[in-house]
Amino acid sequence: MKKYTIEKSEAEWKEKLSDEQYRVLREKGTEAPHTGGYNLHFEEGEYKCAACHTKLFESDAKFESGCGWPSFDEAIEGKVEYVQDKTFGMIRTEILCANCGSHLGHVFDDGPTETGQRYCVNSASIEFNK
Repeated sequence: MKKYTIEKSEAEWKEKLSDEQYRVLREKGTEAPHTGGYNLHFEEGEYKCAACHTKLFESDAKFESGCGWPSFDEAIEGKVEYVQDKTFGMIRTEILCANCGSHLGHVFDDGPTETGQRYCVNSASIEFNK
């Protein structure tokens, strides 16, 4: 099993995170589309991991994809880990915080910008700082 810079027991994560954050970040859950607080959020600033506060995305990478989840066309280099996900009969690329291993969402190769990427992120997995 991979070691991360920040490691906590599941009991410690449960104590630190809200129930919804724990479900998404630690149990690889997904928010219902169009329900997350950052889906249509477009202020200038940075998006950090809600579990360990590592900076993951810049606001200028965020775009409206219409998918119902916050979408970014790139992550800050070295801050996101990519893992093949074969759950639910699909082959996708899961994205994790490279600092603590928390589940963020998935990345797809159907983005409308020049990167061609769409990082589809759960609002519960991130926090925003101006």
